[in-house]
Amino acid sequence: MTDLRIIYMGTPEFAVPSLQILVENNFNVVAVITAPDKPKGRGQKLATSPVKDYAVSQDIPVLQPTNLKSPEFIEELKSYKANLQIVVAFRMLPEVVWDMPEIGTFNLHASLLPQYRGAAPINWAIINGEKETGVTTFFLKHEIDTGNIIFQEKEPIEEDDNVGDLYGRLMDRGSKLVLKTVQAIQEDDYPQDPQDESGEIKHAPKIFKETCEIDWSKSSEKVYNFIRGLSPYPAAWTMINGTQFKIYKAEKLEMTTAGDQPGDYKTDNKTYLHIQSGGNSLAITELQMQGKKRMDIESFLRGNNL
Repeated sequence: MTDLRIIYMGTPEFAVPSLQILVENNFNVVAVITAPDKPKGRGQKLATSPVKDYAVSQDIPVLQPTNLKSPEFIEELKSYKANLQIVVAFRMLPEVVWDMPEIGTFNLHASLLPQYRGAAPINWAIINGEKETGVTTFFLKHEIDTGNIIFQEKEPIEEDDNVGDLYGRLMDRGSKLVLKTVQAIQEDDYPQDPQDESGEIKHAPKIFKETCEIDWSKSSEKVYNFIRGLSPYPAAWTMINGTQFKIYKAEKLEMTTAGDQPGDYKTDNKTYLHIQSGGNSLAITELQMQGKKRMDIESFLRGNNL
């Protein structure tokens, strides 16, 4: 059995349960590395990351380097004498950092690697209409998301799942997989399987606002998946009568009701808004007009005429 001294690296909400489950199972997390505090909101007050908030509540030392290659940070990191590092939803690490601990550095990734390597695996799995995804723990090496796999677990994607739904389930499943991985490493009994790159590999690049515009010329199935693959954040959007609308929820209709051309819409200005795609129409059920709050379609139409 190996006596573990763990450095944990993560920033957003997704990374908190994995840290919490290690603490609650009495693993020795000697320090946490997270993003620097950032100004937020109208008052531009400094906001702390969810991982920092949890670490502080547990009296775990917190490091917030702006430069992961700086000699000062490297020396501070060495001083903790960690033999294992864990990365969950953090930024890319330089080799001098990930190669430092004796056992190595492992990452939790929200896909079944080698599929959906990249920054937005949950979004792209839904956008591409996958029926299944999962979580993977793997050791870091030079090329992003390519290291040897330790463990994987599958998670089904339901027909009406959006990113928020799947994110929550993968966050929970991922934390349990991190615990399983650390327990196996502690027992010196864990696999390291090379990733199988023999088939087609789908990627999960970062998503930008410009790439979130709905292309209504695509089939209703693809538009439906695109909407739920970006909901609730950053949200798919479209222009209606010269105004931008974010579309959060839609339902597939088995018929063409909105017009001949993709993007044509039909509404009674009371209960429904149907938009034509390259296949059948979609009924928009939840949206947000620019400058307004998010609403279900009936609430929106009560106060707004299209």
